[in-house]
Amino acid sequence: QERLVESGGGSVQAGGSLRLSCAASRNYCTYDMSWFRQAPGKEREFVSRVDRDGRIEYADSVNDRFTISRYNTNTIRLQMNSLKSEDTAMYFCKIDERRCGTWRVPTTWGQGTQVTVSS
Repeated sequence: QERLVESGGGSVQAGGSLRLSCAASRNYCTYDMSWFRQAPGKEREFVSRVDRDGRIEYADSVNDRFTISRYNTNTIRLQMNSLKSEDTAMYFCKIDERRCGTWRVPTTWGQGTQVTVSS
């Protein structure tokens, strides 16, 4: 069973930066990996994605401020600059379901890492 571990959250003042990391534990094959976030009382929302071919997407709200990168096969980073109070949320890493040879890897979420931005 695949497992994702996020790290790098914390508290920062508005305008500051943080870098989040997400690593898969078993690496059955190369995954499509994403970041989502969920603020208190709000629905979980898409932040950014890098697929197995290196294609990258961003939500409009973070474009030009956040940068996603694939550090190795299934470790990704999210560099967050010019942080705003509205970026405060729990950030979750996710891999999409796929078949890796004889293994079926289901959609998997990490436990989340908290980002708090104070104004």
